[in-house]
Amino acid sequence: EFAMRARGASYQEIADRGGGIITTVREVRTATKKDLKKNARRWLHRLLQHGTTTVEIKSGYGLDMETEVRMLEAINELSSEEVISVVPTFLGAHAVPPELRKQKSEYIREVVDRMIPYIGSKRLALFCDVFCEKGYFTAAESRAILNQGKQFNLAPKIHADELNPTGGAEIAATAGAASADHLEHVSEAGIAALAASDTVATLLPGVSFFLRHTYAPARRLIDGGAAVAIASDFNPGSCMAFNMQLMMTIACTQMGMSPEEALTAVTLNGAAALKMSGQVGSIEPGKKADLCVMNVPNYVTLAYHFGVNHLEKVVKNGVILEF
Repeated sequence: EFAMRARGASYQEIADRGGGIITTVREVRTATKKDLKKNARRWLHRLLQHGTTTVEIKSGYGLDMETEVRMLEAINELSSEEVISVVPTFLGAHAVPPELRKQKSEYIREVVDRMIPYIGSKRLALFCDVFCEKGYFTAAESRAILNQGKQFNLAPKIHADELNPTGGAEIAATAGAASADHLEHVSEAGIAALAASDTVATLLPGVSFFLRHTYAPARRLIDGGAAVAIASDFNPGSCMAFNMQLMMTIACTQMGMSPEEALTAVTLNGAAALKMSGQVGSIEPGKKADLCVMNVPNYVTLAYHFGVNHLEKVVKNGVILEF
């Protein structure tokens, strides 16, 4: 699929041919929980080696009750077994599974009536996310899914305005979402709604770089008063990269962010997007000692000298890690 994109195929064209999200769904459905954990554990260790000490993992590649639950169980087990902090998010409304492509309403009922109540009651996730996008889930459908999640103590998140201006940012603000992710095509009304809310605008510079898409309007969001975080969106289809130092570089060179804004976006505001800013994200009394020691003369170099890993040491919960 990467080669297809390099030759000019679009994200949607690949999806229409049965690729994209559905490619991964086929693989994940045949994987055991042991398989999922083994694969994820490898990446978690590499994330730590690049300075990430807290990571959100979303489900959304099962698209049926059994596989979504298996993914979330694997995520929760990794959270208790690994040093890195792992935050689980339910993303059952990532796409409509191929077997129900012409029965979308039936799949939405499955998400709302079966998946969310079970996942919420078992405390398998902290957040409920939805891909609000043309060809995926409409604004009304997204709102209904997020509202159901709230009934079962799953805080809302949303994939908003990624490919088209769908009003996702406005939904995030009115729903009290922890974050609105993507926002490449957010409207001025959406920016104003986010600025007036506690929802964090989580931007994904690596996705736009990898897919050759429009970059999210970081400058307009920040100047408009929205809190902006940066994430990698590390996944096989739209961003095969997890180095947050590189994400800072792209944010500064392509999105108009200053090094100070980018650094805040990958630390304190990233924590806020997970409702964890009271515990991590900055160095101050009362918070966990999750620290990165970087071999750079100053913080600007993190974004300036790109393509390398500047990490020297990681301190997690006050303990110096050995790799």
